[in-house]
Amino acid sequence: MTGPEPSPLLKVDVVTIFPAYLDALRLALVGKAIERGIVELAVHDLRAWTDDVHRTVDDSPYGGGGGMVMRPEPWWRALGELVGEVPAAGSRTRIVVPTPSGRRFDHAYAVDLAAADRIVFCAGRYEGIDQRVVDHWATDVISLGDYVLSGGEVAVLTIVEAVVRLLPGVVGNAESIADDSFAGGLLEAPVYTRPEQIAGYRVPEVLRSGDHAAIAAWRREQAYRRTRERRPDLLTDPAAGRPASSDPAREPGDGT
Repeated sequence: MTGPEPSPLLKVDVVTIFPAYLDALRLALVGKAIERGIVELAVHDLRAWTDDVHRTVDDSPYGGGGGMVMRPEPWWRALGELVGEVPAAGSRTRIVVPTPSGRRFDHAYAVDLAAADRIVFCAGRYEGIDQRVVDHWATDVISLGDYVLSGGEVAVLTIVEAVVRLLPGVVGNAESIADDSFAGGLLEAPVYTRPEQIAGYRVPEVLRSGDHAAIAAWRREQAYRRTRERRPDLLTDPAAGRPASSDPAREPGDGT
């Protein structure tokens, strides 16, 4: 006799006019999390909540201007049916609208979302979703970065993967998450595997030394140097987090 099926750690709903776009979520790491019951995924076609023969989801903007705006009625019906009511403060249900005008998504934001029980994504298109939907329903308005995409589906793929890999049991080696870029405030250090040499580039000697303390110090130094060179904005104080052994002698293939 078997017991009840375990509840997923995270339920993900995506509302979109291009459901097939989200098929990619069933691949790779996220797909395995779904297969193992850690994540439950449901993708919904917004047009199912339209009420006209043409299944219209957009209209011209008030005040004029280019492009079209997604009408509020289908979204209101969809979210009303899926969620029921606006999540209360402190709720573990999040309703996320990806848009370039949102708050910048980063590792800390992913950690925050990973604490949710359910995330409902509203993948907009055209010039965006009628603001009244956002004002009433959204708990989170998120931007991937300072650029514009044709729709929110790519952002959903990115956010879901960043969040799901943080859930317990998803990544086989939890230590790898702790070493990721941004997890410790720095970019990740360079990584190497076999062969020891290729085209004149050698794996740094320290990584072949077996000296775990020296390896840890080298990786932190490399992480700091990489962050300083590529993302100095992450270092609020240029000296913050700087390892004691600064700028060691370089050797071919040291990743810098």
